[in-house]
Amino acid sequence: MDEITRDVVVIGAGAAGLTAANDLRKAGLSVAVLEARDRVGGRLWTDVIDGAMLELGGQWVSPDQQALIDTVADLGLSTYSRYREGDSVYVGADGEAKRFTGEMFPVAASTEQIIDEITARLDAMVAEIDPDKPWEHPRAAEWDKVSWDAWLRQQTDDDEAVRNLAFATGSAMLTKPTHTFSLLQSLLMAASAGSYSHLVDADFILDKRVAGGLQQVPELLAERLGDDVFLNQPVRRIVWGADSATPDRPADTGQRVADLQALTARVEAAASSSDGVTVIADGITVRARFAILALAPVLYSRISFEPPLPRLQHQMHQHISMGFVIKVHAVYETPFWREQGLSGTAFSPYELCHEAYDNTNHGDERGTLVGFVSDQNADDLFRLSAEERKERILESLSRYYGPAAKAPVVYYESDWGTEEWTRGAYAASFDLGGLHRYGADQRQPVGPIHLACSDMAGAGYQHVDGAIRQGHRAADEILERIRG
Repeated sequence: MDEITRDVVVIGAGAAGLTAANDLRKAGLSVAVLEARDRVGGRLWTDVIDGAMLELGGQWVSPDQQALIDTVADLGLSTYSRYREGDSVYVGADGEAKRFTGEMFPVAASTEQIIDEITARLDAMVAEIDPDKPWEHPRAAEWDKVSWDAWLRQQTDDDEAVRNLAFATGSAMLTKPTHTFSLLQSLLMAASAGSYSHLVDADFILDKRVAGGLQQVPELLAERLGDDVFLNQPVRRIVWGADSATPDRPADTGQRVADLQALTARVEAAASSSDGVTVIADGITVRARFAILALAPVLYSRISFEPPLPRLQHQMHQHISMGFVIKVHAVYETPFWREQGLSGTAFSPYELCHEAYDNTNHGDERGTLVGFVSDQNADDLFRLSAEERKERILESLSRYYGPAAKAPVVYYESDWGTEEWTRGAYAASFDLGGLHRYGADQRQPVGPIHLACSDMAGAGYQHVDGAIRQGHRAADEILERIRG
């Protein structure tokens, strides 16, 4: 096994880790980036499937994502607008597809008024939230104890209004059933985009794409690091702090208690120190002054820490979990919906595919639709055969676009739930009460170990923009410690 020494070792070659590594390199520090996969990018993955270039992971750039916009420009990449000319489609409770233009979809006047009123209420609440510190709001504890679904149903008994308001942060973003996460978690999701209105505005949140694919961002960042990026290197152990030794098995109960107390004292002492770290991967060992864990917190348990992480981290990480969504890609000979005067934008809280968009690549003669199936619906679909799953998904798309949607020339499902080094999508979030209880601690360094990923971002939460912001933050933390 090779052994190298660096100032900082970064675990994870996604946007967060590669941003941090580049910042540290520019500051004159030596770095090594260890990546478990055979590629860089993490949850960014642009691939060619059956001759079609598909964005299997994250892909959109919105106007508020300044960190991502700056990085895209710095790397010399170009963007283009998502196609949105023509009518959108909404399917209501009666199953009828209705075309519309403008921001409000076709619902009863009373439902529209309720949606407008609650949206205004939510915008006012979000305006009081600091996305980097939502737990500091005076009502944070109260808002973290009530589920998103329960709060909405306290506001109105109009079920269609509730469904449409709920799925913006539920199925569409956190990709969890709306009864499983809190109002505060939902407000954070909205605050990370600037407002609840931004979050429900597809023309804002899904504004542009990067020509050639968003995975180029981590690929080009990795190129700048050259041979300091090591692929196929899942990290198995991290030895950290001044004294990493663990006690032998005690011979008696008294000795066991004493050793446990000693271990606890060592963990607490190490957590406040900056003594070095040794990271052991499958084919390489890196000794460094600092480490950055640049991966989702749900994956921390895949690593053995010596000594163990402090009890706070052990407890916190049990209250964080990934959502789940199937990203469906359907490629057609032509973008036939455009000929029908449709923009490709379609959604319904009653459909299996709760939203879908024109995802045609820049300059491509073929047309691509992307659809999404989330949370419980996604779980249920994977209990079916692949053929039955495909049939049901395409049937759902056909309710928006007509029978032509049933006959794509390329069909593919992005299933991040089976991806060993991700385990869900789009990102991790807290359970009921977890954000207020642990949010302030999730980004705190542990001894020489710093943390960075989109899952713990404020602005840009769950997005590449948030990953980049967190990479900058972690690098700045280390530089501040070095400079004293």
